[in-house]
Amino acid sequence: MRTTSNPVFRNLPKQEGGGYATFGSATAGAAQATQQFGQPQTDPWARPTDQRTMTIDDVVTKTGITLGVLAVSALISYVLVNSNVGLAAPFVIGGGLIGLVLVLVATFGRKMDNPAIVLAYAVAEGFFLGALSFMFTDITFGGAGGATLIAQAVLGTFGVFFGMLVVYRTGAIRVTPRLTRMIVGALVGVLVLALGNLVAGFFIDGGLGLRDGGPIAIIFSLVCIGIAAFSFLLDFDSADQLIRAQAPEKAAWGVALGLTVTLVWLYVEILRLLSYFQND
Repeated sequence: MRTTSNPVFRNLPKQEGGGYATFGSATAGAAQATQQFGQPQTDPWARPTDQRTMTIDDVVTKTGITLGVLAVSALISYVLVNSNVGLAAPFVIGGGLIGLVLVLVATFGRKMDNPAIVLAYAVAEGFFLGALSFMFTDITFGGAGGATLIAQAVLGTFGVFFGMLVVYRTGAIRVTPRLTRMIVGALVGVLVLALGNLVAGFFIDGGLGLRDGGPIAIIFSLVCIGIAAFSFLLDFDSADQLIRAQAPEKAAWGVALGLTVTLVWLYVEILRLLSYFQND
């Protein structure tokens, strides 16, 4: 059974088998799962008989709404920080922490289908990204590139997203248990290195050199971008399984949240990488 590197998707129902290049095609199958002794399997995403199943249109709509709220919040944050640079740090720290808490609540509290939590996350991350983008691109904080650099990062992010969607739909790369283990292992390794670099930064100027803009930092950012890109394959596959399991329509909010988490990470890494070359 496949899992995903995105923690938001791990509580979504899994289904054995299924196509790899059929994102959005729903097939019956969840109803035939039964426990031993003939007892029906307990499914936290069980759909009431009067509720329609989730479709690809639901995923697209909910994801679009979530990203729209995030974009508006990011724009508001950028404008506010541009008028008062003192707001940058509070927005970055506060937005980042609130977003993290909301993801943890949604994941471990099994509230991925709660639109209030998903949209609140979008607002928090919007303020985080707006302020962070300003800090990376404005001379006040030692950045460069301005709005042009931000536009490049946005285009790069969605370019990777749609590119991996094409790869998934065509079956060019199949989501297998082995691929999943490799991506999860790489993700854990990157997180350990990032935390190690953060801790080392308290004792050594520049830490381990993973975020100082040097050759090692560039390589590290490229690795992070690659892992984030391949994580989309696992996210698409998890969403596909959810549709095949005939989950209720509201489960699309969980898919939107999971995809947004990966998009945010990818954008930050691309923006960081581009800022290295601007500073040079």
